[in-house]
Amino acid sequence: MPILNKDMTLCISLAARPSNIGTRFHNYLYDQLGLNYVYKAFAPADLAQAIAGVRGLPIRGCAVSMPYKEEVIALVDRMDPSAKAIESVNTIVNDDGVLTAYNTDYLAIARLLRDHRVPATHSVLLRGSGGMAKAVAAALRDAGFSDVTVVARNEATGRALADLYDFAWQAEPGTSTADLLINVTPLGMSGQDEDVQSFGDDAVAAARVVFDVVALPAETPLIAAARAAGKPVITGAEVIAIQAEEQFVLYTGVRPTPEQVREASEFSRS
Repeated sequence: MPILNKDMTLCISLAARPSNIGTRFHNYLYDQLGLNYVYKAFAPADLAQAIAGVRGLPIRGCAVSMPYKEEVIALVDRMDPSAKAIESVNTIVNDDGVLTAYNTDYLAIARLLRDHRVPATHSVLLRGSGGMAKAVAAALRDAGFSDVTVVARNEATGRALADLYDFAWQAEPGTSTADLLINVTPLGMSGQDEDVQSFGDDAVAAARVVFDVVALPAETPLIAAARAAGKPVITGAEVIAIQAEEQFVLYTGVRPTPEQVREASEFSRS
């Protein structure tokens, strides 16, 4: 990383539970590509003030994580179609004080479903109804999945998401099973819920593929249970690498090679 200087471009992330994954990913690539950039993670005390800081300093790029992906919409100037279509933001780009919101989560989910060759005929239990769940639901719909049940304790947001894509809704997983399990909640994330397995052992045993978008820790209780049961898994580490790559391109205008992305992803977790 170059020595801090007045011409250095700053990019940041805003999350309730910041991690070093994005910080290490972006800074690794800045160093490898010789870019005069630096990336720093923050837990905002006040979201509106934080976004005002992005606009006023000016900060070039801002990643947005749970639980701010919907709240931040009112604070930006423009919504790219990738964010507007699902009313959820994970990336903000600052062009001379004009803030444009994007969503690279959708791109990551769509690519992973395709790369892992998950059949659209699979039934799905999607646990969660927040901003990331919207990206996942949209990617499922666009990939041709139709037998999808949104599992969300919040009936208002859960039903709204399900109705948007003509999916089903239920409050709790209960004894339900499906071919594809997807967790899009903080259950299993480092912190107060890190020991919670978002789907029970019976559901894991009945599944054909298990997908957890939680990126920290690298192996959540759900992923650990799926591996123990011999199930194919898709992890949050894969999600964060792809969405971070797309953020990197938006911030810098430079696309790293697949090998550089792989190395940066490995470094971010080392």
